Amino acid sequence: MKKLALKIDVDTWRGTREGVPLLVNLLKKYQANATFLFSLGPDHTGRAIKRVFRKGFLQKVSRTSVVEHYGIRTLLYGTVLPGPDIGKREAALLRSVRDQGFEVGIHTWDHIKWQDYVAGKDAAWTRREMDKAAQRFSQIFGCAPHTHGAAGWQINDAALAYERELGMLYASDGRGQCPFQPVDAAGQPLGVPQLPTTLPTLDELIGLDGLDADNVHQHLLGLTEHPPASGHVYTLHAELEGMRLSHTFEQLLRGWQQQGYQLCSCLELFHSLDQYSLPMGRVIMGEIAGRSGTLALQA
Repeated sequence: MKKLALKIDVDTWRGTREGVPLLVNLLKKYQANATFLFSLGPDHTGRAIKRVFRKGFLQKVSRTSVVEHYGIRTLLYGTVLPGPDIGKREAALLRSVRDQGFEVGIHTWDHIKWQDYVAGKDAAWTRREMDKAAQRFSQIFGCAPHTHGAAGWQINDAALAYERELGMLYASDGRGQCPFQPVDAAGQPLGVPQLPTTLPTLDELIGLDGLDADNVHQHLLGLTEHPPASGHVYTLHAELEGMRLSHTFEQLLRGWQQQGYQLCSCLELFHSLDQYSLPMGRVIMGEIAGRSGTLALQA
């Protein structure tokens, strides 16, 4: 059966408290599975204000109504207001997601810090940030994490390598066309297999080419009409599909099921693959339409 894995990035405290429970209920309504990737440390969303100088950032903000999706209070965390510790405050909620049968993994420790700095940091800095997230994950769930999805699709080779040392089975750190095994500059295997996000996200589409919250699902369903042999990975956000865009996501769930997809977790997609015949490839930094700055891409 053709598979479409739902990868849910949870970036903020509000997204955790409000978006995650709504998504859990919506997925259960449609008997769909998914992978929830949690931000486990402080919510410092307000520090993203410095991105105002990044090419394309203001245009994206104006298209996607950031204030409406995130809320004024969240946009002040880490600047005017102290950043709440998501993992400490919401440990019981996070465990409840796992207990209801959904795969759980690491998104990041500090979302803004990772997204803004990891691409230019060394191995020591990278390992410290990943260790904080892995330790908090183990404290909450009583086991080690087996998957990671990089915040903002920002990664470096040290992080890719360290995922294997942390005992992860696979990761979903970038954008691409199909599952693959990363390699280093010398062509040697690096880290664990990657399941890249294969479809554009709602915030990359809405506001462009006449697309809005009422019709963007039709565009995405057009992209999934003919499935690739190795399946799709769709990344959604608790702050978007789990809140103001929940109706759009429900239309996608119905549409994908009508197209014959099994809506599964990333782990289920991973287990369906022949892991010994995955193509090899580099992870590079590049640009994609609808998103400001660079991000990790399958070369």
